[in-house]
Amino acid sequence: MAGFDSAIPQTHLTEMLAAVRDAIGAEAVLADDDALAEYRDPFSVLADDPHVASAVVRPGSVDEVRAVVRLANRYRCPLWPISRGKNLAYGGSAPRMTGTVILDLQRMNRIIEVNEKFGYALVEPGVSYFDLHRHLVETGSDLWVDVPDLGWGSVVGNTVERGNGYTPYGDHFMVQCGMEVVLPNGDLVRTGMGAMSNSNAWQLSKFSYGPYHDGLFTQSNFGVVTKLGIWLMPRPPGFRPYMISFERDEDLHDIVERVRPLRINQVIQNVASIRSLLLEAAVTAPRSRYLAGDELLSPEVERHIMADQDIGMWNLYGAQYGPQVVMDAYWSEIREAFGSIPGAKFYFAQDRPPDSVLTHRAERMSGVPGLADLKLLDWFPNGGHINFSPIAPAAGEDAMKQVEMVRRRCHEYGQDYLGDIIVGMRELHHIVMLVFDTKAEKQKRLTHELCRTLVSDAAEAGYGEYRTHLCLMDQIAHTYDFNDGAIMRLNEVLKDALDPNGIIAPGKQGIWPSHLRDRKFE
Repeated sequence: MAGFDSAIPQTHLTEMLAAVRDAIGAEAVLADDDALAEYRDPFSVLADDPHVASAVVRPGSVDEVRAVVRLANRYRCPLWPISRGKNLAYGGSAPRMTGTVILDLQRMNRIIEVNEKFGYALVEPGVSYFDLHRHLVETGSDLWVDVPDLGWGSVVGNTVERGNGYTPYGDHFMVQCGMEVVLPNGDLVRTGMGAMSNSNAWQLSKFSYGPYHDGLFTQSNFGVVTKLGIWLMPRPPGFRPYMISFERDEDLHDIVERVRPLRINQVIQNVASIRSLLLEAAVTAPRSRYLAGDELLSPEVERHIMADQDIGMWNLYGAQYGPQVVMDAYWSEIREAFGSIPGAKFYFAQDRPPDSVLTHRAERMSGVPGLADLKLLDWFPNGGHINFSPIAPAAGEDAMKQVEMVRRRCHEYGQDYLGDIIVGMRELHHIVMLVFDTKAEKQKRLTHELCRTLVSDAAEAGYGEYRTHLCLMDQIAHTYDFNDGAIMRLNEVLKDALDPNGIIAPGKQGIWPSHLRDRKFE
């Protein structure tokens, strides 16, 4: 068995796995090296990867999850729950602490209900966006599921990590309604209206009676989500995707200043995405197409890329939904707002080549999952990537400050800047894709150093990350330092109360059980 850590006695693991085999079947337990290799971080930036599991357990039902959790408590063996393990830029299936047993929920892949009248679905963790979309198409549904960039991930997993998509339903936690959760002691709860055993509104009302608990089970290690309700978007009478390109780097300030009021007033109806030049280029062609060596791309090369792909330094993607008259009215406001920026170019789908980025962005903005953005891994040979994801006010000065800060550090470490600025309404998520050669140890080391430096830079400037890779969780948790880290004290109180044995995902989001808090994990 690989990756064993001294925090978990070998005898405890051996005895637990034997008990799990008896409880849910030998075929549900994987412990050989070949099987465990599939659960490693595929894009690790660490020379000696510490995020290695000792075994994998694959329950097929909520009762089996409860049985495994109870056994984990008996033998003091920690579990790392995953839904489908496709969160690749943040560590994939790998656990935070070496030796942890992965609780793989992929076998729990039922689409329990799709309700056309009220527009929702109830799904298990193993259901991917591809699965749910396929089901909607095959049943002739008039509902869309909002999808993230890559459709192979879990609907449950993406939602509890507070991911986003690109339709008007793009904030996935906001359109979540009702969870079923196995607590660390094996107890089973349903949140919201599901707390009533014969409830007829579990997926209809987010709030019931008493405290609201759903947020406790997002980006946390307080329980294992086994069912989740998600609101679906009714198919609109019209759909029109668009792209607006901008020629100058400094245009970003004015772009964001125009996007914000249009988003708040819902003239821009969906989650807007402002993609940088090199991010656009990376999903279309390898870096070697423009530069044979690994030196930084010069302004001349960047202008060549702009001309070659007919794109801008910044490229805004959005879509319109509704009756034609509504779309036309909103489009006139959008044209007027962005038309005042010199050099702005406006495109609908028919104005771009069929293999353009607008084609696959149009799919995402209409609820069709895909994998087109994986092409950015071809930017380098043996490509991998890790994401740096700070949040900022949706203001031009903050967007420019963040981009200049990140780009300067990227260049200092020999990295290209590939950024996507996603505007919710009042905030923006600045998703920076740091692409590197996974076979080049120097690139990996520098990428890791760059990430740690960016976290420090962002915290000093007042910007916090909303999501991160395993190897940065502790560092980022400590940047949330108001009142000497009061939020972590609260998290630890909750952890100790709900999970006194520290069974569920030790170290996730920097939240460690009491018996491990004096150890240093990096």
